[in-house]
Amino acid sequence: MTLGPKCEDVETAEGVALTVTGVAQVKIMTDQELLGVACEQFLGKNVREIKAVVLQTLEGHLRSILGTLTVEQIYQDRDQFAKLVREVAAPDVGRMGIEILSFTIKDVYDKVEYLSSLGKSQTAAVQRDADIGVAEAERDAGIREAECKKEMMDIKFQADTKMADSKRELEMQKASFNQEVNTKKAEAQLAYELQAAKEQQKIRQEEMEIEVVQRKKQITIEEKEISRTEKELIAMVKRPAEAEAYKMQQLAEGEKIKKVLIAQAEAEKIRRIGEAEAASIEAIGKAEAEKMKLKAEAYQQYGDAAKTALVLEALPKIAAKIAAPLAKIDEIVILSGDSSRMTGEVNRLLAELPASVHALTGIDLMKIPLLQKMTNPQA
Repeated sequence: MTLGPKCEDVETAEGVALTVTGVAQVKIMTDQELLGVACEQFLGKNVREIKAVVLQTLEGHLRSILGTLTVEQIYQDRDQFAKLVREVAAPDVGRMGIEILSFTIKDVYDKVEYLSSLGKSQTAAVQRDADIGVAEAERDAGIREAECKKEMMDIKFQADTKMADSKRELEMQKASFNQEVNTKKAEAQLAYELQAAKEQQKIRQEEMEIEVVQRKKQITIEEKEISRTEKELIAMVKRPAEAEAYKMQQLAEGEKIKKVLIAQAEAEKIRRIGEAEAASIEAIGKAEAEKMKLKAEAYQQYGDAAKTALVLEALPKIAAKIAAPLAKIDEIVILSGDSSRMTGEVNRLLAELPASVHALTGIDLMKIPLLQKMTNPQA
């Protein structure tokens, strides 16, 4: 940035009011720490505002230095004057993160024409010295030279004294400024650490609150999961078990009713069968009784002929029962060496037949006339 500091009507050490203008080239320092200081000082300000702050600082130091020098010192040695201003102002602007690249005096003038009068008096003195003559010139020149030297030494001594005072004051100001800077740095560091601790505490508190919220949410989720599991168990175990129990109960009751109905049906069936059998037995009994009655009447009517018919009717059945075991025999062998003896055995079996029939039926076949004739043709 290019700045143009200007101080109007500033009294010098001799009380002469001067107006001084200069040109300064400044820039923001790139050092990390000083750059941070510059950011702290000028953050949010535009270039015009930054220029105004630096310009006021330079003009303040320019004004203070003008008050310590004479017009001659300022006018005759502008470089030294600019260097002094730059040295005095550099620490102040440096604390703001600004570096002075160059500072030069552009113009020096006054409103009372002191500088022009000073030039005129010097010109008149030169002319006067020239008019004195050659003889007195050397003497005057020597005297003037001595006086000038003495005056120069006095001025130099005064200037050196003032410069020493200015340097001492500058050093004191530097020391004070450094102490202030260090104090501010320490305060800033402590404030930063304190703020960092507070922020860390806030972060930890927020993390704890987040953990509490997460824990509450986890507990809510677990409670919902327990409720869901309980409902799922009820739906998958208890309800089916109740349904199965109800089903078994209904099946048992149905089976019970079925058995009761079956038992009732069986009882009804048995009763009806019993009634049917009783009716059948009764009908059969009646039929048998009727049959027996008719047989008895027939027996009474026909006498021995009926009995003979009964016996003859029963004989094939008796013969079948007797011959049933013999039907299972493939072959009968009668061991006898005498054929007449075999005939005798057959006759003996036939002779024993009436006795067997009498024993079984109580009917004596030998008393039936027809059989008597068959067994005894001569009779």
